[in-house]
Amino acid sequence: MNYLKDTNAGNLLKEIKTKSPLVWNISNFVSMDIAANILLSIGASPAMAHAIEEAKSFANLSKAINGALTINIGTFDQYWQKCAIEVVNEAKLHGIPWVLDPVGAGASDFRSKNAKELLSLKPTVLRGNGSEIISISGISNSGKGVDSTSSSNEALDAAIKISNEYDIIVAVTGEVDYATNGSKVYAIHGGNEMMTKITATGCALTCLIGAALTSNQNNLVSTANMLGIYSVASEKASNSARGPASLRTELVDTIYNLTTDEVEKNIKIELI
Repeated sequence: MNYLKDTNAGNLLKEIKTKSPLVWNISNFVSMDIAANILLSIGASPAMAHAIEEAKSFANLSKAINGALTINIGTFDQYWQKCAIEVVNEAKLHGIPWVLDPVGAGASDFRSKNAKELLSLKPTVLRGNGSEIISISGISNSGKGVDSTSSSNEALDAAIKISNEYDIIVAVTGEVDYATNGSKVYAIHGGNEMMTKITATGCALTCLIGAALTSNQNNLVSTANMLGIYSVASEKASNSARGPASLRTELVDTIYNLTTDEVEKNIKIELI
């Protein structure tokens, strides 16, 4: 495979650690802890705030310090969906980049409705697993709850379709991760299957992509680079872990200690 030699992923990591960007998250109950801790470990500043009453305040704060927003529908009810729409509208008003994570889209009518309503507001990046991306695209879905039964490769055409239809970046994660703007596609290799045995590692990645969008790199490149950084970290952490429980701890520690040299030496991004 012809991996890119100059991805600038090391510079992305350095920029995040230096700037400590605010990442405002409407996350789900399951993912809040690991998402916040992984954001802290990479050097970002997480804020978990979903109250409608705080939408204007956090939008103003995020604009003032060039922050980003992430929306994760994993444990939404009607109130959370209303809050999310209000928050996204505030973010868009202030030009704040945002990431949508359509957890479990296709598993229920309510989740699919929530995902499509938020997608219509055109996130900067849509990040999901194969089944979620296929479901949102309108192609028949094979999801199992919030888990994916479709490979990322199977979902690539769906990702390109969504990207072109909504003029957004789509990141589909799995054995191989992909990031596309509809015309250009990056394939990101690496990671470890054991990551699927830890709850909310994908949700945490969504938040890291939010941090990446605050950088000086263009949004497609920064998204691909963050997918690559996460793959490097997860592969290294998996080599030290004894199982899923220790992997969770190793992942946070690995991201905290990850160096630009390690990223640049081990990242595997291919332009396809």
